[in-house]
Amino acid sequence: MSEPATPFPGGAVNRRRASRGTLGEAAGRKVERPAPLRQAVYEALIELIVNRTLQPGQHLVEIELAEYLGVSRQPVREALQRLQTEGWVDLRPAQGAFVHTPTEEEADQLLSVRGVLETYSAQLAAEHATPSDVDRLWHLQADGVDALNNRDVDRLVTANANLHSFITTLAGNAVLSELIGMVDRRVRWYYTPIAQPRGEDAWGEHEQLIEAIAAGDAEQASRIMTVHTERTRLAYHKERQAQASS
Repeated sequence: MSEPATPFPGGAVNRRRASRGTLGEAAGRKVERPAPLRQAVYEALIELIVNRTLQPGQHLVEIELAEYLGVSRQPVREALQRLQTEGWVDLRPAQGAFVHTPTEEEADQLLSVRGVLETYSAQLAAEHATPSDVDRLWHLQADGVDALNNRDVDRLVTANANLHSFITTLAGNAVLSELIGMVDRRVRWYYTPIAQPRGEDAWGEHEQLIEAIAAGDAEQASRIMTVHTERTRLAYHKERQAQASS
């Protein structure tokens, strides 16, 4: 049986999901130029999927997407085809396009790989970080804690990504950085539903991680990151199970 189409939600990308309405209720998110139009539309649609403005399983209507982004239907159609190739969208014959719903196995595989990569990243960061780098880490930590206290999920997800990204930068390994970059968007996609419930524990773990990096303790930083990413993986599965039973 096919999944029923659901209305496409509108509202600004950074607005909390609870306040999102329909496309007709809010100003469109116009795609800025002069970036190549097809690339700009592709990037905009991925971001809407990642921050869950577009929910998993949601029906995607070309004309609504085009109006929302302020473009013609052609670049939207091209973007949907590319997103289908990359696993973000499912194109179903005679039904149209739907946001892909990741399986438990897909999420588990990606989050497990992410844990391996980021554990090594934390180890290298502890070996290379300077005092000014550590200051920057504390600044990013403060941003995340403030977002957590204000229950701003979108900002919290961004702060989490920024902190992890900077640790990757400190690692100083171009290949590692490239590999982590390949999974970053999907990690944010999976992380969004658990950002708030996982928040207090996650940012406490971040604090411990920064302390280990500041001390130059590569072994401890590696250990903390292993535990941190594993707890995130388990939290994702717990959230999925709770949704399935509700």
